[in-house]
Amino acid sequence: MGCAPSIHVSHSGVIYCRDSEESNSPHQTTTISQGTTTLHGLFVKTDAADSIPSVLAYQSRQPPPSAGPRRKERRESGGASARSRTPHCCSIEAETQTTSSSAKASTTEIQVGPMRLTQYPIQVLLVFAKEDNQSNGFWWACDRAGYRCHVAWTPESALECFLDKHQEIIVIDHRNSKYFDAEDICRSIRATEPSEHTVILAVVPRTPADQEETSVLPLLDAGFDRQFMENSSVTACYNELVQIEHGEVRSQFKLRACNAVFTALDHCQEAVEITNEDHVIQYVNPAFERMMGFCKGELIGKELTELPKSDKNSADLLDNINTFIKKGKEWQGVYYARRKSGDSIQQHVKITPVVGQGGQIRHFVSLKRLHCTNENNKQLYKSHREDKYTGDNSQSESGSYKCKNRRKDSVDVKPITSQSSDAPSLQTRRYSSMARIHSMTIEAPITKVINIINAAQENSPVTVAEALDRVLEILRTTELYSPQLGTKDEDPHTSDLVGGLMNDGLRRLPGNENVFSKNMNLSHTHLPVPNTINDVPPCIAQLLDNDESWDFNIFELEAVTNKRPLVYLGLKVFTRFGVSEFLNCSEATLRAWLQVIEANYHSSNSYHNSTHAADVLHATAFFLRKERVKGSLDHLDEVAALIAATIHDVDHPGRTNSFLCNAGSELAVLYNDTAVLESHHTALAFQLTTKDSKYNIFKNIDRNRYRTLRQAIIDMVLATEMTKHFEHVNKFVNSINKPMASEETSPHSEGSDAECTANIKNFPDNQTLIKRMMIKCADVANPCRPLELCIEWAGRISEEYFAQTDEEKRQGLPVVMPVFDRNTCSIPKSQISFIDYFITDMFDAWDAFAHLPVLMQHLANNYKHWKRLDDLKCKSLRLPSENNN
Repeated sequence: MGCAPSIHVSHSGVIYCRDSEESNSPHQTTTISQGTTTLHGLFVKTDAADSIPSVLAYQSRQPPPSAGPRRKERRESGGASARSRTPHCCSIEAETQTTSSSAKASTTEIQVGPMRLTQYPIQVLLVFAKEDNQSNGFWWACDRAGYRCHVAWTPESALECFLDKHQEIIVIDHRNSKYFDAEDICRSIRATEPSEHTVILAVVPRTPADQEETSVLPLLDAGFDRQFMENSSVTACYNELVQIEHGEVRSQFKLRACNAVFTALDHCQEAVEITNEDHVIQYVNPAFERMMGFCKGELIGKELTELPKSDKNSADLLDNINTFIKKGKEWQGVYYARRKSGDSIQQHVKITPVVGQGGQIRHFVSLKRLHCTNENNKQLYKSHREDKYTGDNSQSESGSYKCKNRRKDSVDVKPITSQSSDAPSLQTRRYSSMARIHSMTIEAPITKVINIINAAQENSPVTVAEALDRVLEILRTTELYSPQLGTKDEDPHTSDLVGGLMNDGLRRLPGNENVFSKNMNLSHTHLPVPNTINDVPPCIAQLLDNDESWDFNIFELEAVTNKRPLVYLGLKVFTRFGVSEFLNCSEATLRAWLQVIEANYHSSNSYHNSTHAADVLHATAFFLRKERVKGSLDHLDEVAALIAATIHDVDHPGRTNSFLCNAGSELAVLYNDTAVLESHHTALAFQLTTKDSKYNIFKNIDRNRYRTLRQAIIDMVLATEMTKHFEHVNKFVNSINKPMASEETSPHSEGSDAECTANIKNFPDNQTLIKRMMIKCADVANPCRPLELCIEWAGRISEEYFAQTDEEKRQGLPVVMPVFDRNTCSIPKSQISFIDYFITDMFDAWDAFAHLPVLMQHLANNYKHWKRLDDLKCKSLRLPSENNN
């Protein structure tokens, strides 16, 4: 049993109970002289001691184990009713929230939309004319529920207590009108403002079995919310109170929280208007009244169609807006409205539909702010002066809705435009364009940007307006990330290379048959397959000792493994990064998987074969060891990156996406000419992996981890598709490089690399950008390899492109890259174009993040090599004299 509450009894006859924080004893006795009396565990303050019996009800208030014994004990100790007790003495022990079975009074967190509210313990007011089993039942029910209970015996004390405490639940005895009129008490409470959120319960007598139950309507008319059929069981009373708490009280609590929202609306600077689904105005805030010149009483209950309209809007604008918002979509744009004074003002308007009863749209919330133009400034200034002189309470001309010109002493547009004969047409074109943009029923980020630019044009000089027009023309194009090339005659190598790599497909010729059929069963070599990583032949093991170096020679590994470098390098790299442990698979399963994947690379391809896959895997592993990369990614990211590098070109046919689209291949048809090969690589890799449990490396991980891992792998492989090259690079620069550079150059920045990478880890989107950039750089890292490796890779990719051009000519297909004709092509020029257009900027950005001085030095040396050959008009990989050596 805990501390007994202190109870204050007012002279009007109400018992106030509150938790005692001063006493550690449930039976503390306080002695009071004249005007007071001695009570056990209770302090009673009243005008005269002899008035106590008329206001106190509870004697020997200790909770017995059950309702029956409790009432018996109370009768034995209390005897007659309170009104017949001895007037000079009363022994009371009142306890709330003290028994071991009682609920503890505590706060409750409740979510109302985006608001998180704290509900404090419920307060209950019991209004009874005398103590009886029913009043005691509710008292002990409050005790069990952890509610704070107050008791009043007279109508006056009930009203006094309610106005003081604002109880959430009031229980009024409606069984006998001999002592007071319960309905009058209810009406008097309902007449007060706080009662709006109070639930009032009427205790009515039990109806005899042979009589029909009376209607509840008179009680509802009097202001009661519920009726409770007389039942003195503590459990019955407890159930009733708890149901009320979780029903009406909880709902009223949420409604009461709306007061905070309305207070915010009343004080916000933006004009707010709320209508119902039929566009009848339900609410406007003071800012709306000031903007439009109407008072609230003139607007509430009116349809929007009844208000004056401006004739400056396009005829179909309202229909467009209404059609849009009726679909549940938010609309935003510029709209002309007419003030009460008759002036038209231009507003930025955002209308948001709100779903209500029945899951239907029941409200439209409109946020409005003035569109800052000189005309609006003048009209608003005029309206504020009129309001001031007519005694309006709205803000004066210095108020918050006066839009000031941000540019000091700016010149009006009209005098400027009149100086040029071309200016009127420019202005007309600008306004026409702006009207089209503002009337659009599309709400995308680019639409917001265009709206902002159009708004900025309003008060801008002609030169600025013309520049912004050019900006709008650029923004309306689809290729925002791809640089614009000059004419084809200027640099045919670059143009052909970029066209071949960055276009998914050209025009398709009719009647073309599928050029390739999948080669699923490549001839296997007779090199023995290692059982474990320790069983690798000595010649291979010696080469793999150097695999952590960037200068690792992948072609030597290709030679000693008989064109199967992926299995051996894969086992070494995957072991170092703990892939088997992460996937919970055996090394045998991993080895079998690597064999299956490598078997589906085409060794007949000069470039896109398993040696290229091993090279990309090596580069990826090298990047993953870099401090910033390692600190920015999780173990799952590392595993996903290594798997993605391994599978990223599986079953590559040695032809580009454009070729497949022009040839009408099965893959192009299957993937709708979009990221054809990249989609095929990932789909086939997962099909091969899951087809047989012997090489299913994912079979032992849980579903959620598998889905996350699969999504990361797919995302990285798709990032190797070149049509999105500049989008990926620009996003990396803007989201990773620039924020990091700002932090490093900031005078207040003391952040270390560890803090920087920790910040990146907090944003999964940034981790995704890093993984995409990493595999993209690994995929085309050939120009950053040592010169001899770079030359070998250049020869291999050129040969593959030559073969494609030959095939296109034989098949009568459009030649995707005409410059790659083996009889005329300059390999140095093609390498220079590739480095200038794709490599330099991307590796500059990657180096700024990962710190790769060795790679950047190789890149510079290799570029000089190609430049020297080009200057000497050499079209081959080396000078003839070097070839002889």
